[in-house]
Amino acid sequence: MQQDLKHKFDSIIFDLDGTLWDSTVTVANAWQKAKNEVDYITNDITADDVRGIAGMAYDAIFEKLFPYLTPEVREEFKSHCAKYELEMLNAYGGELYPDLKATLQDLASRYKLFVVSNCQCGYIELFLTLNNLESTFAGHQCYGTKTQPKYLNIIDIIKDHNLQNPVYVGDTQGDLDSSTKAGVPMIYAAYGFGKTDGSQIADIAKFSDLKETL
Repeated sequence: MQQDLKHKFDSIIFDLDGTLWDSTVTVANAWQKAKNEVDYITNDITADDVRGIAGMAYDAIFEKLFPYLTPEVREEFKSHCAKYELEMLNAYGGELYPDLKATLQDLASRYKLFVVSNCQCGYIELFLTLNNLESTFAGHQCYGTKTQPKYLNIIDIIKDHNLQNPVYVGDTQGDLDSSTKAGVPMIYAAYGFGKTDGSQIADIAKFSDLKETL
C-alpha cells in the first residue's frame, strides 16, 4: 500500500542506473570495444547483459559475466572496460528518464539530494557534468571510492551530511536490500531494470511521480 510520504523526509538518496538514466547501450558498446582488443573473452556484450547486472558492485559484475577468467585477467579486462566506459559516456552519454531535470529541480527546492551507486570512480561525476546537474546534488558516493557495500555508502552519506530522515529511490532488489540494511526506507522505481519483493514503502511508475509522492 502506498503511504502518505509528504513532509516525512529531509533528503532523498538516488540510485543512478535504472533510476536517473539508462546508459546500458553506451556501456555495452564500451565493453564490447574492450572485448575486441583482447583474445580471451568468448562472448559478445550486449545492452541486455548490462541491464542484467544493474545494481551489482563493479567487481561482482565482472565475476558474474566472465567467471571463466582468472582473477588477474578479469581485473585487467575490467580496467579496459572502465577506461572505455568513461570515454564513451563522455562522448555519447546515456538517456535521462523523462522529465528528470524538471522533477529534480522541484525536489531540490524541498529536499537535499544525493546519489549512491555501485559504479566505478568518475561515473557519477561524469553523469552530473554531462547533464549540468552538479549544483542539484549535495553529495554522492560510489563503490569505486572505498570498494565497500552500497549500504555502507548510504550510511556514509547520512553521517557525512547529518541527515535525519532520508529516503532512498532505487530500481532493484539489491537497492532495497541495501537501503533496508542502512535503515532507510525505499521508493521503488518500477520503470527501471529490476524487480523487488514488494517491501518498499511506495512505487513510482515514472520519475516525475516523485513530485506528487514526496
